[in-house]
Amino acid sequence: MTRFEDLLRPTPAGLYCPPGDFYIDPVRPVDRAVVTHGHSDHARAGHGAVLATPQTLAIMAERYGEDFAVTRQAASYGLKTSMGGVDIELVPAGHVLGSAQAVVRWKGITMVVSGDYKRRRDPTCLPFEPVPCDVFISEATFGLPVFVHPPDGEEVARVVQSLGQFPDRAHLIGAYALGKAQRVIRLLREAGWDRPIYVHGALERLNRLYEREGIDLGPILPATGLKKDALGGEVAIAPPSAIQDRWARRFADPVTAFASGWMGVRARARQRGVELPLVISDHADWTELTDTFTELKPEEIWITHGREEGLLRWCEIHGQTARALRLVGYDEEDEEVVAEEV
Repeated sequence: MTRFEDLLRPTPAGLYCPPGDFYIDPVRPVDRAVVTHGHSDHARAGHGAVLATPQTLAIMAERYGEDFAVTRQAASYGLKTSMGGVDIELVPAGHVLGSAQAVVRWKGITMVVSGDYKRRRDPTCLPFEPVPCDVFISEATFGLPVFVHPPDGEEVARVVQSLGQFPDRAHLIGAYALGKAQRVIRLLREAGWDRPIYVHGALERLNRLYEREGIDLGPILPATGLKKDALGGEVAIAPPSAIQDRWARRFADPVTAFASGWMGVRARARQRGVELPLVISDHADWTELTDTFTELKPEEIWITHGREEGLLRWCEIHGQTARALRLVGYDEEDEEVVAEEV
């Protein structure tokens, strides 16, 4: 009898598919990798061959150089490919541009590796697409009932309100270079902020990539070469590390903000010295996680990289079979460090 572990199993290098001889989001260089999205804890350089969406491949080339892998294979959403008799299909995950769930089918079994995902609307990427499956492998970054994120529009409206209240102060928003920064820019545009937005140099290349992919960010200017006490009444966006760096001292009495799901935890906001915490996450919150489990009703749920205990208990109460994979090497949302931010 074929077991689910015959198709996918956890190993020190990551999730491995023995019949197809490939890994999904491996944490060390391997011969063949399927990569769900471009964040550095899932997309690493040095693999022999990489299969991913065209956007994720472009992001990896931008971050690691054109030689990030020996060979690459672009798989658009919905395109079915095969490795060793295992069918692979990438479908939208709603996390960042190009992010995908890896749907793996073999001998009548369907397993979905969701990677990182969220269920709410994001103007910079396609929405999560639920896929019926026997096993759903889910992250658990915000896998506790306390994590219920407010609507994004409400959080961005607080920035616009603060700009009206403090017209002489610069508003400096910390946001990750891939995905969060571009999403915050688009949300500001939707909130009616049509003035130029200033950006740290670490964001410029990825901003251009997003615009090449059809994401209109509006007027963007570099936050470099500015005089002291600059940008009063303006918005600047930078990697989180930069808002507490000497780089930020040039701005006019800045209101420091940070866009992260962890900003719902007041202690984290205080630790970072954030004046305007913005609870904007690219990960599913507790409600999105449990609603997804209820919608899919898979035979088994495998939970990885996060707070799995709460979700395991929820599954037990609701009669769903679940287990913790305890994969290592995947960072929490506010711990990602990429080359552009160093």
